[in-house]
Amino acid sequence: MRLFPSGVCVVSANVEGTRVATTIGSLVSLSLEPPLVGISVGRDVSLHELLRTAGAFGVSILRGDQADVAAVFARVVPPLVLWDGVPVRDGATGAPLLAEALAWIECRLWDRYDAGDHSIFVGEVVAVEEGEPGEGLVYREHGYHAV
Repeated sequence: MRLFPSGVCVVSANVEGTRVATTIGSLVSLSLEPPLVGISVGRDVSLHELLRTAGAFGVSILRGDQADVAAVFARVVPPLVLWDGVPVRDGATGAPLLAEALAWIECRLWDRYDAGDHSIFVGEVVAVEEGEPGEGLVYREHGYHAV
């Protein structure tokens, strides 16, 4: 799968006043009516269990020049450290959204499905917004690339 480029996003949630997030490359459109998207999250990622209880999540689709942001949220460090120096705004669902992203999708948790060592979280889209036009960020061959 390292040869297949995937878009890079940061999935975030607000869990009892604490901002949590992780970088993913697995956002997929599932349905237009109702509008549903899916994300795949490893069961060993701290966000996994938190998403189950949050009830909502935000997806910040990263810009081509945000590889450093993707790298920060891909690390396993205490959640408060992740947000240092990263401009954030609260979305309609309460999920923190990266202020300088290419676009944002906010979802209510629709369902969760087991898929090996990951879970597929399905979200019902409740808000969508585009940022300034620009290149998107993809991950391929162990590196980030603007396209």
